[in-house]
Amino acid sequence: MYFSFLSSRKARALPILFSFSVLLAGCVPPENTSLNQSSTVSNTNSTMANTANSNNISIPEEQAVGRPVTMPLLGAMLSDDTFVNEAKKALQITDEQIQRLREASQNAVSNLDESDEDSRSTRAAMERAEKQIQEVLGQEKAARFIALVQQRWGGENDGGTLAAQPNSVPTDTRIVVNAPAYRMDIFKEGKLAKTYKIGIGYPEFPLPTGLRKASTIIFNPTWTPPDEPWVKGKVQPGKKVEAGDKLNPLGPIKIPIGLPSLIHGGKSPARLGTFASHGCVGLTSPQIQDFAMEISNLSGEPLTMQDIKNYEKTKTETKEVKLEQAIPVELRYETIVIEDGKLKIFRDVYEHGTNTEENLRRVLEVYGVSLDNLKDREKILAGLTQMAVDSQGKAVEMNQNINSNVSNNSKMPSNSGDGSVTKNIKGKKEVVFVLAELKGKGYPAPVNMKM
Repeated sequence: MYFSFLSSRKARALPILFSFSVLLAGCVPPENTSLNQSSTVSNTNSTMANTANSNNISIPEEQAVGRPVTMPLLGAMLSDDTFVNEAKKALQITDEQIQRLREASQNAVSNLDESDEDSRSTRAAMERAEKQIQEVLGQEKAARFIALVQQRWGGENDGGTLAAQPNSVPTDTRIVVNAPAYRMDIFKEGKLAKTYKIGIGYPEFPLPTGLRKASTIIFNPTWTPPDEPWVKGKVQPGKKVEAGDKLNPLGPIKIPIGLPSLIHGGKSPARLGTFASHGCVGLTSPQIQDFAMEISNLSGEPLTMQDIKNYEKTKTETKEVKLEQAIPVELRYETIVIEDGKLKIFRDVYEHGTNTEENLRRVLEVYGVSLDNLKDREKILAGLTQMAVDSQGKAVEMNQNINSNVSNNSKMPSNSGDGSVTKNIKGKKEVVFVLAELKGKGYPAPVNMKM
């Protein structure tokens, strides 16, 4: 959802305006219980959860995992008056402090651009956000505030459950998104029906993990730029950008899956299989049309492709179609996957620290396989190390924690002050090993792949 009509560094901040306001409308990082394989991440989030619980903010420990807090996300949350009022009441935060947090988030967003140079990372963005929040609220209150953001980041749980083991194959009807694999699957009554290749959130705007739900399909979504000082160029604050306009980042259809995330169209095919959005699942327009048709069928009130195209004909009319039954959407972050007899290890693009030998053993053991008994053990471990890097090929420090306490990790990464968004991945995205011991086992291979 970025645009290249401006060339200067300052002007290139405008695409983030789209992301930030789309955030406000429902597009940027987010949500519930995690399938994160990393044990290091959970340590810090446990501290956050316990801190929150001691201050009458009820946050189950597992819900904090997989929801990194960045300044753009904070800006989205602070645009919600309900959340602001809750934070003020629960944490005794003043209006002045709220305003300072808003200004900090706006400045962070307005200073971002989408150049390919001097890229930052998910971890750097989170550490920078925590440091800025601490500067406004102090260390103790900042921890409680971040815990509250993490709890509220994401929609309502549909009452479903997440699997207790990795690579789990659903037994019900649901959507499964695995960000490191750039893959979204539709399961119908436990059977894989269709697979989509997707674009995922930039490292600075990571997809969350957890269980959400899709309950509404919105055709011809419009976009209204906010009244902010960094709104400039070909859009005007408060002036609606119609559906179909090249300046509208949402494409012909958006499907909310809990504040502030969406599944939406409008992406170039070239952005599939890489970074493409500000915390949303990005599809091309033909893909989102097909996906809308599929989930309406799952819901029990089918839409035909002709129905969808008829809705899109009147671009000035936004149409919301409520699904007969909400569809669970499970957001995963699994970098070690057994798929149809193959061991796949994906790049740790969001730096969760998941590509460890411990996690590899855990995944293999689910299928009754011991790493020590594999003849390709050394090659596999080398591949694991090869994929234990971020999007730019830098080794992920396994001893760091997501949204860790800055006082325990006060040295900021050297590139944390840079204002660029990471658009592309340098190097291989995955390594694959075909293992006889895994024949016929694992998560299903893609079916009816929709590119």
